Amino acid sequence: MRALVVGASGGIGSALVTALRARGEVVGLSRSGDGLDVTDEGSVAAALGALEPGFDLVIVATGALILGGVGPEKSLRSVTAEGLAAQFAVNAVGPALVMKHALRLLPRDRVSRLAVLSARVGSIGDNGLGGWYGYRAAKAALNQLVRTASVEARRTHPLSVFVALHPGTVETGLAPSLRAGHPAVAPDVAAVNLLSVLEGLGPEETGGFFDWKGAVVPW
Repeated sequence: MRALVVGASGGIGSALVTALRARGEVVGLSRSGDGLDVTDEGSVAAALGALEPGFDLVIVATGALILGGVGPEKSLRSVTAEGLAAQFAVNAVGPALVMKHALRLLPRDRVSRLAVLSARVGSIGDNGLGGWYGYRAAKAALNQLVRTASVEARRTHPLSVFVALHPGTVETGLAPSLRAGHPAVAPDVAAVNLLSVLEGLGPEETGGFFDWKGAVVPW
């Protein structure tokens, strides 16, 4: 298997690279390691344009909850245009640009998978707590982008699987105070969980939103 991980220096991204190395060839790209800025299309086009097609798996493991030292908003009073724009740039626009330039890397004659790390808080139907306006909205937008891209990809890559994945609560840079008491797993455990889910998804599941157990997450 040949895999590409974008966001390879992050907690989950680096764990995915490690897990995938035991299964075949892995290319990892990141801001710290390769200067890749997913919010800059020129940077994305250059990094992905240098790769040869034939990737069986592409995982976009980028994203951030706290940007510029600003955490999730607890109320409408805390919402700012700058904060919303920053969340959308990192958590929605960036992955969309990666999908745009990664499509040519996927084979047309066999099953290929492109997964983007989303979050359950991006579910509109599952939102019973409120708050976290920018992050929630950006992840909801990301889910729609993945869904829409899956429809287009199916026309040229009929065996492609485009999905959004919720990795669960993971012990990364997220402050314990923001985990709302949810038990967290180590990045290596999260990586194994995600890869297990991906292996079980076929073209009939393209465009879906799944959690780390393989259960469907409501939009």
